[in-house]
Parts: sequence; C-alpha cells; structure tokens
Amino acid sequence: MTWKPCPRVEMDLHTLPLDPRQGYLLSLLDGSQDLPTLAAILNTEEAEILDMLEALVACGAVEPERGGFPTPAPDLAAAEPAVADAEAEAPRPLESATHRQLFEQRLHARPVDERVALAHQAQEPELSALCFDPAAEVIRALLENPRVGLLQARLIAAHHRTAAGLEALGARTALVTDAGVRRALLQNPLLPAGLFRRLWSPKRLLEHYLVATSREAPEQVRAMARDLLRSTFNQRTGEERAEFILTTEGRCLTSLVGLTLDGHTTALLCRRTYVSTLLIQNIARWSAAPPALIAHLRRQEVVKRNPVLRQLLERHPNAS
Repeated sequence: MTWKPCPRVEMDLHTLPLDPRQGYLLSLLDGSQDLPTLAAILNTEEAEILDMLEALVACGAVEPERGGFPTPAPDLAAAEPAVADAEAEAPRPLESATHRQLFEQRLHARPVDERVALAHQAQEPELSALCFDPAAEVIRALLENPRVGLLQARLIAAHHRTAAGLEALGARTALVTDAGVRRALLQNPLLPAGLFRRLWSPKRLLEHYLVATSREAPEQVRAMARDLLRSTFNQRTGEERAEFILTTEGRCLTSLVGLTLDGHTTALLCRRTYVSTLLIQNIARWSAAPPALIAHLRRQEVVKRNPVLRQLLERHPNAS
C-alpha cells in the first residue's frame, strides 16, 4: 500500500527547525495524499519528497510509514540546540494563567513607576507576571532585566498589546530569532507593521506566503504578509520567483494580481515539463501570465489530452 503520510498531532510543529519547502510539504499532509500526489503538487521527483519526509520523520513532525523507516524519539537538542532550549522554557497554559493571575491580583494596582522599578530587578514569579503588564515602559524596563529569557519573551510576544512594547522586544535580536517568539508575534493582532517587515523581509517569498495564508495569524498580520509579498516579489531573483510559483502549485498567483513576470522568470518556467493540472489551471487563470508561458503550456501533453485545460489556455488574454 502506498504511504499516505500525516503529521504527528502531539508535536508543536511550529517550533521545529524546518526549511520553507519542508514546512510547505508539512502543511499539505493530512493522511489522504500519497507520494505520487505530493510529488505532483510540488512539481518534483518522488525521491525528493521521500527525502524530505524522512527528515520530517526524523525530527518527529510526521508519523512513520508502517514497515518503513523507523522514527527515533525527537532529539531536538542534537538537531537544533537553540530550539530545544526554547522548548524547555516554553510556558504551559497553566503557568501562563498563573502568571497573569499574579499580575492582576498583586501587581496591577501598583503605580506605573513602581512597576517599572520592580521590572528592572524582578525575579520569578514576578518576572513572568510582569510580562502581562499593559504599559510599554514596564515592558522596556523588563527587557533590560538580565534575568529575562525566552520564557518571558514568548509571554510578551503573545500577550502584550502596545506597538512600543513589541518594538522593544523586536530590538532584542537574541530573543526574536527564537521560533516560539516569532510564532507568538504572528498571532498577536497588534504586531506593528514596521516590526513585521523588519523581521520577515529577509525571508523567502514562500515564508511570506505561508504567513499570508496561515489560519493561526489574525487578518491584520495576514494583510501585512500579503503586502510584503507583493512589494518584494519583483525584487527577488528569477530563480526564487519561479520556484515560488511551482512550489505553491500556482496558488500564490491570486496574491500577485497586477504584477508581472520578467523574461528571466518566464524562461525558467518555460523550461519545465508540466504534469499538474492544478498548476496549469492556476496559471491559466492569472491574467498576467506571459504569452510565452501560455504557448508553452498549450504544448504540454497533459493539456493536449484535457479539453478543459485547452479551453482555459485558449481563452487567456495573452494566448496568441
């Protein structure tokens, strides 16, 4: 029986050290698609899909194939020490609730200047309790406390609601490089646009797209990711743009309405043999698809055998 991989539900998948292609593959896994289907979606060889799945199994993100390669116990400390350390400090929901309760009952009523003074030298449990303080000046003082670590950074990223406080956290490079902190920031509806662009602009287009389509991110954050994707698309290399379109099966094109492809990107796309009907449909429905690419798709065997695809391409405004 063909393996139909599915993710491990007990793992916090967002903290794993995955590259963008592994992350996108993981997002497709639901236990209903086999290797040939996944290879067609990603427009790549089954061997490459299998290699990525082996890596995902090895880090504990995917259930192993029965009778196939075994899954070791996730050894995040060996694979990525920084991520493992972050996981060790990750706050449990009960701990977070206790810290919030401590702040509300014992600290919130104190004057702001008193809370600022306390933040500079606080120890646990007050150290984590002050992460729930709504005042940006308290958060800035807390971040100057040498005892602050990833636990407190994640609490601030998740629960603080002022742009100034989140910007102060964003200035601490050692903290915002943590995967858990970044994930919490993406789920914060008050994430400042400037901070988002500063943290995510260096990332690849695929990562912008994954944020823009994430079910966990609030609409404000998804909108910032869509804007960043559109503003940076034409600044990237032709290789990255072509890979982005192919990797997402053309789903990204709905976010690129009004943009165009240059000659280099078009040439790269025209060198490929296409077998995915979904990818061809998405390109055919994109009004900016270049004439050369439309002509190339019309010569593909899968199009010649599919009258619906032929009709879509023939009706495209750039069809010759």
